Amino acid sequence: MASPSVSDAAEQPFFPDEPTGPIMRTEIPGPISKKAIAHLDKVFETRSLNMMVNYQNSFGNYIADLDGNVLLDVYAQIASIPVGYSNPSLLLAATSPDMASAIINRPALGNFPQHDWAEILETGILRVAPKGLGQVFTAQAGSDANELAYKAAFMWKRRQQRGGPDVEFTQEEITSAMDNKSPGAPNMSILSFKTGFHGRLFGSLSTTRSKPIHKLDIPAFDWPQASFPHLKYPLEEHAEENAREEQRCLDETEKILTTFHSPPAAIIVEPIQSEGGDNHATPAFFKGLRALTRKHDVLMIVDEVQTGVGATGKFWAHEHWNMEDPPDMVTFSKKAQTAGYYFGNPDLRPNKPYRQFNTWMGDPARALLFRAIINEIERLNLVQNTAETGDYLYTRLQALGEKYPGEIQNLRGKGQGTFIAWDSPRRDEVLKKAKTFGVNVGGSGERAVRLRPMLIFQKKHADIFVDAMEKVFQS
Repeated sequence: MASPSVSDAAEQPFFPDEPTGPIMRTEIPGPISKKAIAHLDKVFETRSLNMMVNYQNSFGNYIADLDGNVLLDVYAQIASIPVGYSNPSLLLAATSPDMASAIINRPALGNFPQHDWAEILETGILRVAPKGLGQVFTAQAGSDANELAYKAAFMWKRRQQRGGPDVEFTQEEITSAMDNKSPGAPNMSILSFKTGFHGRLFGSLSTTRSKPIHKLDIPAFDWPQASFPHLKYPLEEHAEENAREEQRCLDETEKILTTFHSPPAAIIVEPIQSEGGDNHATPAFFKGLRALTRKHDVLMIVDEVQTGVGATGKFWAHEHWNMEDPPDMVTFSKKAQTAGYYFGNPDLRPNKPYRQFNTWMGDPARALLFRAIINEIERLNLVQNTAETGDYLYTRLQALGEKYPGEIQNLRGKGQGTFIAWDSPRRDEVLKKAKTFGVNVGGSGERAVRLRPMLIFQKKHADIFVDAMEKVFQS
């Protein structure tokens, strides 16, 4: 077995042509980048800009700017690049005749699906469907996927209350819906959790609870939020205390489900609250949530937009829970490079056409890309790689945390692949200094440093990253 500070010498590189390490030539942004940013600022919002990138010069785990700087990227477009920059297998898929047709003949899938749409879904998106969820509704982005899942939940609940799919709408429902009033626009809600994030579109924003800046000035639905467990670390030293905290949150959730003035049709929860600070809970908590949703006849939506597609050492993070009773819907995007929600219950299809509908209803080009990503993940066994690399990285960070206990606090993500984070008392300074040592890393919540490397991240990259972090802590 490799020692904690030396990566496996027999490790075969997934990207033989990628750089051997970071290259730093200027500060970031450098003079050429500054000029390009000023140009962009005249036509596009740049105040959230992290760095200006030259993607043609970015390869594998490394991201390049315009000034010749090349950084190890453990942020990966906010957890959205699965198999490396300029991946040759994806380039092959991107230049295929099927892809060209999908791009220039983009279909309105609800009305004019292309002849091989079922095959594209079955050989791609549905090939990796979560257990028990054999159907999919495709979408454009994570926020969109969540909102479509909310709509499915509301239509399911009202159909149930009416007495089945064949019961027609009343004239009062039809008329009141056009006035945004009950009973046509019913008094229902989606229950989400404090510090959760589910997107920034109008409905999804009402379930997002991570940062006020996302929500300020935007009218919101009067929907409930329950507490998400606040676990103490190390987990093994606080097992009883954490179990009590999780039970407190389950009790609070049940109270809301049974007493809130706008009854929830569904709950939505992330396996790991990502944007809100990398907050974890144990499988027992999520199994408890599933039991509550069954008991009170509401749906369980699992938001795997950031946790899905291999990052936790399982293809879907909720696989870690080992639930016999799967969620009702699982939403996805980011690393999938497409979006949508999986479901299994045929009652989650609306009883009439055009109720769950838009012009595009997804994008075959993006579905083809996800199929190529899946092929690459399977070809290189990247989920297993992520699990093994994550264990190695966690062990190295644990050792670094013992050396610098003031810098790495509440290290978390053990056994969750490379989905690792810790709290930093000077987080923003750490993120900025990391760039000077050739590492692009992101944050989440108020003070977490979150790691979101690609699935091709290996032990040698973990060594480079940990060594750079030590230099940051020493500076």
